[in-house]
Amino acid sequence: MWVIASSIFAFLMACAVLFIRMKAARKPTSIRKIILPPLFMSTGFLMFLYPPARVPLSEALEAFAMGVVFSFLLIRTSSFERRSDAIYLKRSKAFVFILLGLLVLRIVLKLYLGQYISIEETSGLFFILAFGMLAPWRIAMYFKFKKLQAVH
Repeated sequence: MWVIASSIFAFLMACAVLFIRMKAARKPTSIRKIILPPLFMSTGFLMFLYPPARVPLSEALEAFAMGVVFSFLLIRTSSFERRSDAIYLKRSKAFVFILLGLLVLRIVLKLYLGQYISIEETSGLFFILAFGMLAPWRIAMYFKFKKLQAVH
């Protein structure tokens, strides 16, 4: 039951990300808009204060590394453009397909891993994986933004 509920939640979150991303492309971006999401998300590491959510360091590093690998897809599909005096995030059709593909992969992995580890550990591993995707992606966006900003 928890797999279905968490998969529905993941789908809704993916839809929210797509909506936010499309809306963000209509407004100029800023360094603040780039760096705040990973900072806000980092508070999620507090879940590891709850002992059942703790995972072995080796598994945490594997999940983070997997997230970093997936982040390359997001980095490649994220770029900026200058319009007038402002910098905007370019819309990418590939981003939608990549996000949906990652969602399907996440659900398949959750179904598989859920047979062997607890829901708390699974949640912890997927949080680390998501953070491993988000942090490098946003760092790369920051440098792309600064590079375009310096051109002007």
